Amino acid sequence: MLFLLKKYVAGFLMPLPLLLLIAFFALALLWFTRWQKTGKSLLTVALVLLTILGIQPVADTLLMPSEKEYQARYELRENSQQDVSYIVVLGGGFTYNPEWAPSSNLLNNSLFRVAEGVRLYYRNPNTTLIFTGGAGVNQISSAEVAAQVAQSLGVPAERTIALSTPKDTEEEAYEVDKLIGKKPFLLVTSANHLARAERFFLARGMKPIVAPANQLAITSPLHPWEKYFPSATYFQHSERAWYEFLGSMWQSVKPAGQPATIPGNENHQSDKEENQ
Repeated sequence: MLFLLKKYVAGFLMPLPLLLLIAFFALALLWFTRWQKTGKSLLTVALVLLTILGIQPVADTLLMPSEKEYQARYELRENSQQDVSYIVVLGGGFTYNPEWAPSSNLLNNSLFRVAEGVRLYYRNPNTTLIFTGGAGVNQISSAEVAAQVAQSLGVPAERTIALSTPKDTEEEAYEVDKLIGKKPFLLVTSANHLARAERFFLARGMKPIVAPANQLAITSPLHPWEKYFPSATYFQHSERAWYEFLGSMWQSVKPAGQPATIPGNENHQSDKEENQ
């Protein structure tokens, strides 16, 4: 119940639904009340925010702080050899259609995470890939879909493990801890999600070595029209920055403790934004 409440509340607090609610409320004031000035002000604020949050300099300025630290640590790790036996790839958005190419079932951030996990596996061929994430409303879990994709890219099935119970990052840390204990491992997730994810694993006394994937904040040169024309792509960057801020706030106030992971809970997981 707490998991579902968290997802619904977070959904309404995301920039697009929140700004649309403000805009519709403003329209209601304009059409049906005498509060014309208030309605105009709210509608103006909503439209301005919808515009500027979709501009690259604004969106990536918001997102950059959550990625910068891990980019530096990534570059340091790439230049050194890591003695690890496991690569843990956290779950993300997915669906499941057996008629599609395996990789087409990974949505949003998931494909990038799995691709980075597979790349690291080929650099460390004696490791085992651990995928996490529940089934949501699908026939099989996010973890199983990710394992299928890895296997389709040449990773032997015996080198993949699918943990299908976790619904969120805290439960992922719990299940991985049960499996590998305190051994060092490479932790693969989106760069903007690593701060929260790493804290969950460190809280259990584990030894994650961060391996960021799906870096979004662009620092390389862009054409002016790419930077200053509002875009759904960059609006999504702003959403990711806000999502991680909300997640960090929740993480700081939520009572710490052992997740109550029980068989069957995976059926309540969102198949869109799983364990971000």
